[in-house]
Amino acid sequence: MVLLSGPRQVGKTTLARKILGHDNGYFNWDVAEDRERILRRQFPATRLWVLDEIHKFRGWRNYLKGLWDGRRSGQHILVTGSANLELYRFGGDSLQGRYHLLRLHPLSVAELDLTKPAELLDLLTLGGFPEPYFSASEVEARRWSREYRNLIVREEMTSLERVMDLGRVEQMMLRLPDLVGSPLSVNSLREDLQVSHKVAEHWVQILARLHAIFLVPPFGAAMIRAVKKERKHYHLDWTVVREDGPRFENLVACHLAKWVEFQQDVQGRDLELRYFRDIDGREVDFVVCERGEPNLLVECKWGDDGIARGLSYLRARFAAAEAWQISATGKKDYITPEGIRVAPALTLLRKLI
Repeated sequence: MVLLSGPRQVGKTTLARKILGHDNGYFNWDVAEDRERILRRQFPATRLWVLDEIHKFRGWRNYLKGLWDGRRSGQHILVTGSANLELYRFGGDSLQGRYHLLRLHPLSVAELDLTKPAELLDLLTLGGFPEPYFSASEVEARRWSREYRNLIVREEMTSLERVMDLGRVEQMMLRLPDLVGSPLSVNSLREDLQVSHKVAEHWVQILARLHAIFLVPPFGAAMIRAVKKERKHYHLDWTVVREDGPRFENLVACHLAKWVEFQQDVQGRDLELRYFRDIDGREVDFVVCERGEPNLLVECKWGDDGIARGLSYLRARFAAAEAWQISATGKKDYITPEGIRVAPALTLLRKLI
């Protein structure tokens, strides 16, 4: 059984229907007729059953356990949903050993087969969610982004948690894009919103579970005197970030997160996405670690800038790690004497997934 999770409107249902083809095996919990057939277990004799939004059923995990254990030989089950589908991580999991979790992300450079710098800038402007991207309209993309934020706060959050002060949560969502690229200070958010540190942190965690944002912890090691507590955050809808440089960094973060989670979910690799910052102010935007050791260092620049001192510093201490400095609009493509690849962003992003 496969559990397919991801943010709202990222294309889970469309993908499931495409996999299903013309077979009559799709059931949506939100449709009354489908819901009745699910509860009565009246499924067709097709090889694949797709159960969409079933996580809205309180006993969905035990239901799926019984459905899987009583299946006929060769039966496949695909379950799609958003945040609630991953809540099994926070408690006992009756489905253990019965499923694979796969996470669906917004569209990427490699998936869209982008080859031209102008196409990358279009992706940067329109975002990676299918509806705004394929509209090819900046106006439609802005409208979609506003409506999506309202969907997250007014519908998704209230279905997941009892949050009374939705106005301040929306205020937080408007504030967070301005903080992309810098370590996230929950204390500053607390002061801006006039709430307790515990409440602000709780809201950040809810937004992460709803796939509105994701958190990137620091990479720390004693030999490099790195900070160890401050996280960075990024948005799945990177169009909410107004400044070009941070928005480009956010796009790269989404691409790396997508690749890392693919390697975890499909290949079983023990990868983590982190960033580096030390007490002397040296920084590297992204550090991909495997079993705690860096194997990919990525620094993001808007144009053809000089090599970042943090990247040179970290590369010298972890010579086995592949090191890249990529740019959104730059044209230079070369390798430095210390082995750092300087290149347009497309060069790296096309190698991912």
